[in-house]
Amino acid sequence: YRGGDFIDVLRNSSSVMQAGATMLRGLSGNVVIPKKTASASAGWIASEGGAASESEFTSGSVTMSPKVIGAFTDASRLMLQQSSLDIENLIRDDLTQSIAQAIDLGALAGSGSSGQPTGIKNTSGVNTTTFAAANPTFAEIVGMESAVANDNALLGSLAYICRPADYGTLKTTEKATNTAQFVVEPDGNINGYNTIISNQVTSGDFYFGNFADLLVGMYGGLDITVDPYALSTSGGIRIIALQTVDVNVRHAVSFCVSNDGS
Repeated sequence: YRGGDFIDVLRNSSSVMQAGATMLRGLSGNVVIPKKTASASAGWIASEGGAASESEFTSGSVTMSPKVIGAFTDASRLMLQQSSLDIENLIRDDLTQSIAQAIDLGALAGSGSSGQPTGIKNTSGVNTTTFAAANPTFAEIVGMESAVANDNALLGSLAYICRPADYGTLKTTEKATNTAQFVVEPDGNINGYNTIISNQVTSGDFYFGNFADLLVGMYGGLDITVDPYALSTSGGIRIIALQTVDVNVRHAVSFCVSNDGS
């Protein structure tokens, strides 16, 4: 028995933090970040001595409010006594990674209901395009970039995020027929941009944008509680992990989410 060679489960890789999301730490209560929503406009003065027209910028805000994600695992008395591994720390690590993975998924596609944050995919105003088929063409991939560029948002930490299977398909998809140039470039990028590959993404979905405009707000650290009472009659323990978090975007138009509409 080689407990020191313990084999962990294979997990979906994180996506948004790899892509450059902005982490806000130490938040407390509802957070309101002021935002300019439209700028003042200048106009030509028609005649000498004429007056400039009044023009004012408009303002709004990005708000974040605490949302809680959690999980727990029970460990029996015999498990704690008989295992050669440090079961409690093993469980703590597993819960920590599971919560981190769930936060990442919420940042991508959280529904905004049932206690979930609103992820990029479900944020109002995010650019969307529709692929003609399940596998996008190079022109359709570039179209995602164009959608963001048309809104003056083509800046910052720009990247694509897609599933491994979709990425694999694009490795054999030519940019144009008989060119031997493929959508996935020799350096692994797509359309010149860093590409994150993760099974966190729903099959068929592609994300593109400035991920620095994705805010992940952390309200304190991960709370881990060892409860010796819930299973006291059998001598077991319950390990509970809770994290308070929210996500939002600075500019919805900094992102484009695309699929074939199916």
